[in-house]
Amino acid sequence: MTRWIMVLAFSAVTVLSGCASSREQVASQFIDPGEAVLRAAAAPNIGITGVFAVTVRGTGRAKAVHLNSEADYRDPRNLSIVIVPAVAAELEHELGSPPEKALRGKRILVSGTAKRTRIDFVVHGRPTGKYYYQTHVRVTDASQIKIL
Repeated sequence: MTRWIMVLAFSAVTVLSGCASSREQVASQFIDPGEAVLRAAAAPNIGITGVFAVTVRGTGRAKAVHLNSEADYRDPRNLSIVIVPAVAAELEHELGSPPEKALRGKRILVSGTAKRTRIDFVVHGRPTGKYYYQTHVRVTDASQIKIL
């Protein structure tokens, strides 16, 4: 009886470790926001190209729609998905509501290039000389975004 328990335990461990490595393999196909920010900072002129897995925790709309990996878009760990207006309109038609509403809280895959973008502080329409960096992936085609 003890031998059978050991055989079953060994089999279970073997099967479960195979599942774990499969999950790791699938997860490793995509770049998470933290890694994207670090790698884009390390290559500021070219950025990092790939497929980014992002849970949309914050959104905004100025000229473009911004889908953010962090609730606070100013967070240095934030990866911002910037959707140009024409694509935002196309996505709104496809999704039935504005992308910043339809995709909030969703997990998405975004293909493109994450690049550091300088953000200047402006007071009364004039740059103050102070700035910080955000990491952006620019979406110029709706096919760049897939909802999981």
